[in-house]
Order: sequence, then structure tokens, then C-alpha cells
Amino acid sequence: MLGHVPPLPQQPQRSPLAGHMVVCGDDALAQRLAVELRYVYGERVTLVLPPEPGTAGPELPLTGRGRAAALFGRMASAMNRNGGLAHGSAGDGDTNAGVEAVRILQAAEPSDESLEEAGIDTAAAVALVYDDDERNIRAALTARRLNPRVRLVIRLYNRKLGQHLEALLDQAAAVASPGLDPAALDASTTVLSDADTAAPSLAATALAGSTRVIRAEGLFLRAAERTPPRDGQVTDPGLCTLALLSSTTHDPAGAEGSDSSGAEGPQLLPDEAQVAAATGRGTVVLEAVTQSGPAAPKPRMSGRSAPLSQIFSRRLRWSALGVGLAVLGLAVASSLTTGDHPLHAGYLTLLDLFAMGDPAIGDPTARQVIQLLSGVAGLMLLPLLVAGVLEAFGSLRTASSLRRPPRGLSGHVVLLGLGKIGTRVLVHLRELGIPVVCVEDDPDARGIPVARRLHVPVVLGDVTQEGVLEAAKIERSRGLLALTSVDTTNLEAALYARSLKPDLRVTLRLFDDEFATAVYRTLRTAHPQALTRSRSVSHLAGPSFAVAMMGRQILGAVPVERKVMLFAAIEVAGHPQLEGRTVEQAFRAGSWRVLALDVAPAAGRRPGLAAPAPPRQAPAAGPAGDRPGGLVWNLHPGYVLQPTDRVVIAATRRGLAELLRRRGSMARR
Repeated sequence: MLGHVPPLPQQPQRSPLAGHMVVCGDDALAQRLAVELRYVYGERVTLVLPPEPGTAGPELPLTGRGRAAALFGRMASAMNRNGGLAHGSAGDGDTNAGVEAVRILQAAEPSDESLEEAGIDTAAAVALVYDDDERNIRAALTARRLNPRVRLVIRLYNRKLGQHLEALLDQAAAVASPGLDPAALDASTTVLSDADTAAPSLAATALAGSTRVIRAEGLFLRAAERTPPRDGQVTDPGLCTLALLSSTTHDPAGAEGSDSSGAEGPQLLPDEAQVAAATGRGTVVLEAVTQSGPAAPKPRMSGRSAPLSQIFSRRLRWSALGVGLAVLGLAVASSLTTGDHPLHAGYLTLLDLFAMGDPAIGDPTARQVIQLLSGVAGLMLLPLLVAGVLEAFGSLRTASSLRRPPRGLSGHVVLLGLGKIGTRVLVHLRELGIPVVCVEDDPDARGIPVARRLHVPVVLGDVTQEGVLEAAKIERSRGLLALTSVDTTNLEAALYARSLKPDLRVTLRLFDDEFATAVYRTLRTAHPQALTRSRSVSHLAGPSFAVAMMGRQILGAVPVERKVMLFAAIEVAGHPQLEGRTVEQAFRAGSWRVLALDVAPAAGRRPGLAAPAPPRQAPAAGPAGDRPGGLVWNLHPGYVLQPTDRVVIAATRRGLAELLRRRGSMARR
């Protein structure tokens, strides 16, 4: 294995697989991605993990190789309980086929030798999902040099750097392979961020509402969670029912459903019969599928366009307004009583205000009274100017320091952890206009400068210590987002917060489904009136990385308890499950559902979807080029999908895997 120096020079052992997937990483995302590719897409996977500190042998401890193998075993059992892999992706009767198709290697760095041993020369795609951006960039450059045609999926937190790197690697692939198909070149390099993928879903759990919004490629999708109707009430079905929530969700002793929940878990994309039979269960419905305009520019919080509210206090601004109105009133009164021109009267009032005018001896009484009042206004202006100067200097002095939670703050969200995930969630919450108080024990954390720039209050301290959550005003908050990278820290913070406020809305970042189920049941039993949610970042981001390794991209993902529903835009051509079928026939319960149709000409479909078109009511239609372009969401059930159509679908992970599965991987089975 790598990391061991042999006594004699040896060539690295070649991977026995061909056309396989290589996943290189050092955290939960790598393991989750390997699980997704193997047990959902049925691909053969080589997983490259780093050795733990202090280990020199070929065996990884439980936190490395053992934990990955345990995760594979649990996923295999769960998939077998749910009817096997995606439509028989493992061999019939071979219970060990899935485990044997996951090859785990140990390598300290993604070097030439380690990538060659993983079989990069014959791999179909390589995912580089280390937590360090620099390591991923070095590995991507090495992988592109070793195999210019391999598809690369890279995890980067820096968005702008990711765009430049993607263009650079695509250009390198085009130069090394001049005959490369343009479609393959477009998917040869994909840069994704797990933080960007998971942040909207995590932020949504902190809101009082239950609406989920997806904006991508000019498309706007809105889904909402509906509680079970009471007796005599009928729930609004929306455009269609996307999911039935777990039958135990509203039971205090129940749990949020996951892939291992079986029949009690949430049902994604149910048919009409399942919806009608699911009495007493909540639903997730699709409320809108429309064209979205360009995102409005977000206001800058610093620089020349900084608002006055960031420099001067509200009380000072109101005082300045009062003095200004008083001066204006004195100028108008002077003009009316003396008959002077308004500009001359205003000039005299300002002279009196600054004690620069001559005494009004011998002038009319009205003029003398106005001069005296102007002098009083001038006395009021002096402390106002001094206060303004002090506040301006104070704002400049504290611009580089962290704000403390102000007195009287309420209705805010307490965010624990300002790492990669917490920082993206913080930005998303502020874009939604939600007040936030952050808690972080590392003063040099990644999100500290972002919080300072956004003027978000931050409490520095260990959240497990008494008094830290109290300083964040947890008793008056609307919810708690525990997003540190340590599950036990998140759990401890949630338990302590519930002891301070029993009805607090809590969202925990938890990796393991079994641990999340136990935590959920305990918290629901102890606090049945409080809302508890648990999310796994790797579970939310894993499908996006897996789809990218198949050469596609999804529009977005919506969490349904601890399951994930995916939205994607795909071409009908080449998919026998869709091509030549009606919309009603193309619907497969529990797998996928056609939501909308893009009838724009193929040349105009990228980078976004076309403008809306009139609703389609008739099933018959000519070629896509002969129809008015647009996004059609209320499709007639009898409309026949044409090869030139592009459809927006909602799909489960296994359903999308069946649509995107490579022919080669199906032939191997």
C-alpha cells in the first residue's frame, strides 16, 4: 500500500477495474460520495483515504477505513431492505458484489503514484473532495496531466478560484485531446462546493415557514411542507404532491425518516392512490415552477456605498432631522414675517444659527424673535455635531472588532460554528433579512471576517461552557442552528439550549443516520411541542457530486426529512423511459416525475431556460422547433414527449441514477 517504502523499487499496482470511479478525500463527503456511486448508481468505486496520524501499516483504524466499510455495510443493508440496488445494480443473489466493487486505498497525498494505483488511466471520472482547497487543486492538475480525458469533479470553497480553475482544466483537456467532443468537454471539469449546496437547506430549517426554493438556470421552483389536515379540512394539493412525510414524524416518539426507515419513512413522488390512502400524514407539494429573472444585486455593506445607518445611530439621525426641520421652519417664518426673498431669509437664518450675523437691534420684533430662536437652534446643533464626530470615529474604530448582541434583541437565529458550512449559512440568512447571532470558539475561524463585514454579532467562547448561549440571547431567539463539525458538540449545545428554552426550534448537523434517529426520538420525547431537525451536509451535497461524476448537473435538492429529492433538466432523447411516452406514462412513482417542459430551440437553452410560453392544453404537438419557445409547467397528461424536448424532472436518487446510468455499467451487470 502507499505510504510504505518497499525494500526494492516496484511499480505501483494497477487497478483491476476499468471505467470505474475514483474518489479521493479525507472526510465524510468522500465516504458518502463513494456510497452514492456504488449503491445508488451501481458504479465500481476506488476510494482513496489518507492514513490516520501515527499509522504506518496498510490498515486504517475505525475512523478511516473501518468507518468507511461500516458505512458501506449499513447502506447495503438499507438498500436490500428497500428492494435492492437501483433496479438490480448488483448481481442477483450476490450479497457481496457491492462490497467487492468498493476498493479502499490508503495514500497520504493524491500523488502520481497514488492516482496511478487507483487506476486513473482507465477511470471514467475522478472526484477530489479533500477539505483543503489547495490539495484539491494540486490533485486536479496532476490528474489532468496523467489522463487528459478523465472527468474531474473538484470540491472548492472559493467560488471565483473555482471558475478560473474549471476554465483552465477544460482548456488543458482541449489542447491535449483536440478531437474531444464539445459535449464531453463541457462536462470534463466540474467545480462544486458542498457548503453552497447544503447552505440553503440548512438555512431553511431555521425559518418558521417550511418553503423550499430552488433557483437555477433561469428556473424558479418552490415547494412547501403541509401539515396533516384536521377533520373536515382539505389540504391545498398545489401543482402536484412531491412527497408524503414520515408516518412517525408527528409522533413524539417517532423519528425523521431516512433511507433505512422502510415503510414508515417518507415516500417520495407518490402516485394518486398513495396520496389518497395516506391519511394523517403531512405532504410536500410543488407550489410553483416559473421563469426566474436575474437575481437582484445585493447591497454592499462597506465602502463608498455604505449606508448611514452603519455609521450613525438611529437616535442621532432623528436628532439631526429635528434640527434640520427647525432651521427650515425658522427660514420660512423669517421670509413670511419680513417679506425677504426665501433664499435671503434662509441665508440670514444660517448666519444666526452659527452666531455669525449682526444683532437685530432696531429690527422688527418678529426678526428679533427669529434670531433668538436661531441662536437656540445653534446651541442644539453644537452637541449634535460633536456626537456625530464621536460616533463616526467610534464606527471606524469598531469596524475591525466584533459586535456584541445588542440589548433587547429577539426573534433572531443563533448559529453555532463559523466554518465553511456555517459561513455560507450565515450569508444566506442575512440575504433573507434574518437577524443572526453567531457563536464561535476560534477567533481566527473562516467566518469571523464575514460576520464582521456583515455587522453580525458574535459571541466568542466554547458553546459547551455555561454562559455562552445566554450571551447569545438564546432565550429570546427563534431557533438554533448547531453546525459545528463535531456531532457531540452539536448535541450538547442543543440539549443545553433546550434546558434554557424548552420550545426552541433546533437544527442539528449530524452525519450518521442511526445516531440522528436516536437523537431525534429522544428530543421529541422530552420536548414534544418543540421542532427538531437533523441534517447531514455530506448527505445533502453527495447527490450533486455523484451526478457531476456522471457528466450532468442537478438544478437543486430539497431535503425531505433525512431523504433528498433532486431536480434536474435532462434531454428526452436517449432516455427510453421518457421518449415517445406521454407525460402520464413517463411518471414512475417513487422514481421520477416530469414537472415542466422547455420548448425553446436547443441553441437557446443554455445557459438558462427560455421565457415562459402559453400553457399547453392539447396533447398533440409538432416538432419543438415549430412551437413557440418557453417553459411549460401545466403539461397535459396526454402530451407525448419528443426527442427534441428538454424536461425538468423531480427524481429520487435512485430514479435519477437509472435515467443517467451509463450503458457500460448496465452491460457489466
